[in-house]
Amino acid sequence: MRLGEYPPASPTAQDDAWQTPAPPGTGPQEHVRDPVDDPELAALAALGFSKPLLSMLSDRARRNGTRAESELLHSGQVSEAAYYGAIARFLRLPFVETIDPTLITDAPLLDMQLQRPNQIRINHRHRAPQVAVVPEAARLADLGAALSAMPQLGRDLAITTPSAIRRAVWQAGAGRRVRDTVNELFDRFPSFSARIVLSGHQGFYAGLGLAALLSALIIVPSTTLIFLHVLLSLIYLASLLLRFAAFTRQHFGQPMRPALPAPEGTLPCYTVMVALYREAAVAEQLIASLKRLDWPDALLDIKLVCEADDHETIAALKALSPGAHFEIIEVPPSSPRTKPKALTYALGAARGEFLAIYDAEDRPHPQQLREAYARFRAMPAELACLQAPLIITNAKESWISALFSLEYSGLFRGLLPMLARVRMPLPLGGTSNHFRTRSLREAGGWDPFNVTEDADLGLRLYRLGYRSDVIARQTLEDAPTTIHIWMGQRSRWFKGWLQTWLVLMRDPRRLIREMGLLAFCTFQLMIGGMLISSLLHPLIIIFMGIGVYSMLEAPADDVPAGVLSLFVIDSINILGSYLIFLGLGMGSMIHHEKRQIGWRWTGVALYWLMTSAAAWRAVLELRSKPFFWNKTPHVPARRRT
Repeated sequence: MRLGEYPPASPTAQDDAWQTPAPPGTGPQEHVRDPVDDPELAALAALGFSKPLLSMLSDRARRNGTRAESELLHSGQVSEAAYYGAIARFLRLPFVETIDPTLITDAPLLDMQLQRPNQIRINHRHRAPQVAVVPEAARLADLGAALSAMPQLGRDLAITTPSAIRRAVWQAGAGRRVRDTVNELFDRFPSFSARIVLSGHQGFYAGLGLAALLSALIIVPSTTLIFLHVLLSLIYLASLLLRFAAFTRQHFGQPMRPALPAPEGTLPCYTVMVALYREAAVAEQLIASLKRLDWPDALLDIKLVCEADDHETIAALKALSPGAHFEIIEVPPSSPRTKPKALTYALGAARGEFLAIYDAEDRPHPQQLREAYARFRAMPAELACLQAPLIITNAKESWISALFSLEYSGLFRGLLPMLARVRMPLPLGGTSNHFRTRSLREAGGWDPFNVTEDADLGLRLYRLGYRSDVIARQTLEDAPTTIHIWMGQRSRWFKGWLQTWLVLMRDPRRLIREMGLLAFCTFQLMIGGMLISSLLHPLIIIFMGIGVYSMLEAPADDVPAGVLSLFVIDSINILGSYLIFLGLGMGSMIHHEKRQIGWRWTGVALYWLMTSAAAWRAVLELRSKPFFWNKTPHVPARRRT
């Protein structure tokens, strides 16, 4: 900690309008008297800021519904340390630029300073405690008058910066906060947490079912195999029909709702959170993308959430000096090392009424926050989340990225809009989610133990009585281009979907009461049906081959009706899966996207077989390493181009 070390009194290169402030009661006062009716502007004038600058800040504050002081600190005209150092000189108080976190007494209430840092108690070892405050310009005159009237008041008082308080609070409470992050959802809502992979009664019934199946295969093998064939084929078909419904709505139903016009008037504070791990390569692209968001800087609260031992990414972000509305949060290393744990760790510091989540490689539409806010404002409070569509931009790089692009197009511009329109639960994508911050906190945040935290959170919100919807303005992303990277990412997704299904199915009767029967069936088709269809896709192909062989072996006029029926269902399942996949994806694309894909769509059969392999890998990982997060590496889009 450095006491009494102030920035230079002379103007900095950042602000030619900065003038040397006059101490209370001395020096010329012409610039103080001009904004007579506004104590905030009077204080800024007393600190030496010019009339043209104050006029610009005042207009901007009036337009954005903020304060001139906040607009000043976010304008880049003056650094935070220089500004509060000048206030310290003005009040003749010591300036504390760096606070030693070991001198701070940690307590849960201390976390309030992460949202609105205004004062903190520093417990010195060999002298009296000191209170470091962040004064507001609007109250500067009152504080100066109090110090003049009661000089002893300033004996244990110092001036500091909001960033210094936040840094000290983050470090002082790091251990407690990370423990709370890992345990809070499990403590509050144990039935919602994936911390226990398989509950006791689930394990019992799973073992009982497996024993019954093996017994049936031994006693009546033919009948059992036929029963399994019929059951699995019908489940596969039901899951296919859900996507067929989205396909028909896409082509014959109501078009997707257009984006609402940008809201006018005062805007609220909006938090944007990005979890990063080993993302130094895309740091510059990320900062540039976030700076393009059309929202006043003074009302943006951007959290870049990094692992504390990821020094390369943290250094890359700091080197870019992103601005006063950016904050780099360092999450202490602890298990599980997952994205949802990092996001939940930072959630308590979110200042915004609304909150958006992005990934490191994302390039969101500049107007996306405004569209989300307009939709939130137009809808009732039960709307807790909005999902923006994700569009793949590197479809032409490989057949894997081309098929991935088709898949994302069908999901985010076909299936999810249909589910939202009929008020069904939405398994969210892992990025471009916009939340009401209060609703997100009431739901317990993200589950640190679920490696597909987005789908889990979307379904949990629905269980708690909230609803999710979609918006039109997109986020651009890049897809994996190699089998190795794709397989790691996809197996993590499947593992998380398995976790989510097991969590929700701990008490099916309670789930039906909370969701309703129709939503319960939709969940089974969306998650359970997808898992079964992926795991059993090769088996359905084998069933179809067996059907072909059986019909070739039977006389032409004496094909068993059962064999023929199963063959027809299996054929519809396989061919229908491919056709709906292509039709739903292509139907949502513009001509440029289709041109990028070209003839790579012909690899759809191999893509589905790869999906099945990823699903089986996820089953094995759920047993051996359920909370392992398989990191997907990213490179800047311009480097790809």
